[in-house]
Amino acid sequence: MSAVQRHAVVAGAGIGGLTAAVALHRHGWRVTVCERAAGPAAVGAGIVLAPNALRAFDTIGFDITGAAGRTVPAAMGLRRPDGRWLSRADTAALAARFGGPPLALHRSALADALAAALPATAIRYGVAVTAVDDADGSPVVRTAAGDLDGADLVIAADGIHSPLRRRYFPDHPGLHHSGETAWRTVLPAAANGAGAATAETWGRGERFGVVPLADGRIYLYATAVVPAGHRPADVRAELLRRYGTWHDPIPALLERIDPAAVLQHDLYDLAAPLPRFHHGRLAWLGDAAHAMTPNLGQGGCQAVEDAAVLGHLLAGTDAADVPAALAAYSAARCARTDAIRVRARRAGRVAALSHPLAVVVRDLAVRATPARAANRAVAALFDGFTLPGGMATVPGGVATRW
Repeated sequence: MSAVQRHAVVAGAGIGGLTAAVALHRHGWRVTVCERAAGPAAVGAGIVLAPNALRAFDTIGFDITGAAGRTVPAAMGLRRPDGRWLSRADTAALAARFGGPPLALHRSALADALAAALPATAIRYGVAVTAVDDADGSPVVRTAAGDLDGADLVIAADGIHSPLRRRYFPDHPGLHHSGETAWRTVLPAAANGAGAATAETWGRGERFGVVPLADGRIYLYATAVVPAGHRPADVRAELLRRYGTWHDPIPALLERIDPAAVLQHDLYDLAAPLPRFHHGRLAWLGDAAHAMTPNLGQGGCQAVEDAAVLGHLLAGTDAADVPAALAAYSAARCARTDAIRVRARRAGRVAALSHPLAVVVRDLAVRATPARAANRAVAALFDGFTLPGGMATVPGGVATRW
């Protein structure tokens, strides 16, 4: 490998962009992360890191427990609005099967921990990447604060509306609206210390999720089948109207929300897969590469997987070898991420059913699903992460095989 330090520019300081920056930094790269926001996000929602994402973090030597702690719920599952369980999984059993249970934490806590693993000058806030020229040769990264020359690699982690995706894939159909909107917020820990079970409740064209975070706070989310752009004037009244008669503790939790801290986004995924995740020295990851609906909880997890694979393939490369490494990255990631994108879309359609008869049949089908079949479906997600070559390498550590 050349003695000249390689330089990567990352467009976007979301979870995927920061994870990629940490992975490359630990493999000896100099990284510059350009983020359009003026500073670290002080607000946001929760994220559930499934065992596949936790395993990916392990491969880059990032200790997630430093950001989140080790508190996990005893069980998680699906419920009806009257509180009856449709399915339920013991997290201890998940841990025994997959090496650890899912871990829920605030996105800002994860982003802060990833940022702390980078040099202090690596992240440039208030600097939006507007274009990348000459991606086949010597990329020039255009930003509102000036051009960045001499990058050996550019990573487009610029989100679901990725300008770089639109520029380099002009014939791609873009985004597909799922027909749903989502509200998300995080509540402070209860004053009495009481927790809540991790559960998603399915109604008729509506869902509500309750996820205790590792620091004691509670992440709430809700979805409803409404036209794109629907924005109620009174968020609390809208949520109480839709979910206020559902099982405990949903009504009490809704009474505690701060309407100003509720995020609302219509749910989109990519209308079709990208033909590849690279162009010359430019690579896409996360939502920029394979935006998916949140129905499987895998959007952020797949971004972490992307970053780990990208770091692994670029670890020992000279600058001249970057395009070939990015081609290998595309080959390693396209099929898995698109299969999960399609599966998430299908799961969302089932969960969003609203016809009374269809809902009854759906709920009966969920309750009747054998545990073996449910475990196979989960295993395809949680056991599906591998590094090319089958090796999991921790920078500065010892290679292990999953």
